[in-house]
Amino acid sequence: MNYKDYYKIMGVDKTSTQDEIKTSYRKLARKFHPDVSKEKDAETRFKDINEAYDVLRDKEKRAAYDQLGSNWKAGQSGFTPPPKWQEQYQQGNSSFNTGGQGDFSDFFESLFGGGFNAGQHSPRGHQPKQGQDSHAKILIDLPDTYTGVTRSFTLQDQIVNGQVQSKARTLKVNIPKGIKPGQKIRLQKQGEAGFSGAKNGDLYLEVGFNPHPLYVIEGVDITTELTITPWQAALGEKVKVPTPTGTIDLTLPKLVSSGAKMRLKGRGLPSKIPGDFFVKLKIAFPKSLSPEEETLYQSLKGLATSHDKNETENAKQKIDS
Repeated sequence: MNYKDYYKIMGVDKTSTQDEIKTSYRKLARKFHPDVSKEKDAETRFKDINEAYDVLRDKEKRAAYDQLGSNWKAGQSGFTPPPKWQEQYQQGNSSFNTGGQGDFSDFFESLFGGGFNAGQHSPRGHQPKQGQDSHAKILIDLPDTYTGVTRSFTLQDQIVNGQVQSKARTLKVNIPKGIKPGQKIRLQKQGEAGFSGAKNGDLYLEVGFNPHPLYVIEGVDITTELTITPWQAALGEKVKVPTPTGTIDLTLPKLVSSGAKMRLKGRGLPSKIPGDFFVKLKIAFPKSLSPEEETLYQSLKGLATSHDKNETENAKQKIDS
């Protein structure tokens, strides 16, 4: 009985992610499916691919396979697992079984069959097995989180019916008010199909926000940048500020600095404790000055110089006294 390199069979590395393994499986299964492929060894290759995928797509089986590797029979005629092997990879009443894609090799049986769960091993053949969970991402616009929204999206399923085909299906999902970037929505039984009548896996949708030209999201807080003029910064003024729920009036204090942040409490993302909305101020100077404007700036400079001189003299007098 020869050792089988499941990673080599799947055309992936040991460091490959579950998504990479799944992609490789779909490609190889389509290529070597006996009803489609003209390769002489298509049936054998197809069985090997299914066997390898059954192990590598399951986190516990993959961990077990990686731990034993080519030392699976450890010099014995049959496989004997290491001490506490069953306890390490068995939780509660769950256990490995060989009921994946069909009749698997003696190597697989030795690794995950009778030698692993003596007395619990089920007969080789097509056994019911729940489909794997699927994961996808869906993007919404920032204002949608304030109201909730319904979105449609399309998935591509692999169907084997004489040949391997891709079939599109469209689903609708209700995205609740107050959803945050990175949160997931579970759609029951919308994942990969189960085997031999077992139920489908679930689909987990990770919600993200489309980039917005005005807003930056940090947790439940939102920040926007507002450009103001030098005289608005110096004198203070009521200005218009766009927010995801509409435009509001904001009163600037006098002598505000560029880079200063003004906080609007509770106007961030909706939540049990709503986030805040921050307005970051940026002072923009004119690209050119008219003669009148230049004269005014010169006058302002003179006033500022005189003011600074008086402040310096007052400070000197305090020191001398």
